[in-house]
Amino acid sequence: MAEHTLTRSLKLDLPRPEVFDFFADAGNLERITPPEINFNIVTPLPINVEQGTLIDYTLTLRGIPLKWRTEISVWDPPCRFVDQQLRGPYTQWIHSHIFTETDDGGTLIEDEVRYRLPLEPLGDIAHFLVRSELDRIFDFRQEAVAAILGSANKAPAAAR
Repeated sequence: MAEHTLTRSLKLDLPRPEVFDFFADAGNLERITPPEINFNIVTPLPINVEQGTLIDYTLTLRGIPLKWRTEISVWDPPCRFVDQQLRGPYTQWIHSHIFTETDDGGTLIEDEVRYRLPLEPLGDIAHFLVRSELDRIFDFRQEAVAAILGSANKAPAAAR
């Protein structure tokens, strides 16, 4: 029974409140998710995000349509927030978003996802496939955020 961790870092040359506000707008999730996932927010927009907010989505992973519900379990603007899966494809999904102001006035975005696969320990056999898919999704996400919000610097691959 393994908990897996995925991390990403991205530095943007924008002030922390502006970057946080982009991520706090749930409508932007569709913009930073690969189109083939058919990610759709079911909860009516705009969503007033705060601690305890529930957000429902539909998406398609490997051709399988899924329903996903997350709760904002931590809300600390403009520093961090955490969304946690209540219903979806994982046994556990806890996604922490941390926003740190840098010395030059930019923002370091750090994502940490702690996840567990269903059907443990048998599900862990397929972890290499799941991890490959997650890496692809989060790589797309970083590139989309950088393109939408402007110049960015990815952390070195070894740090991811």
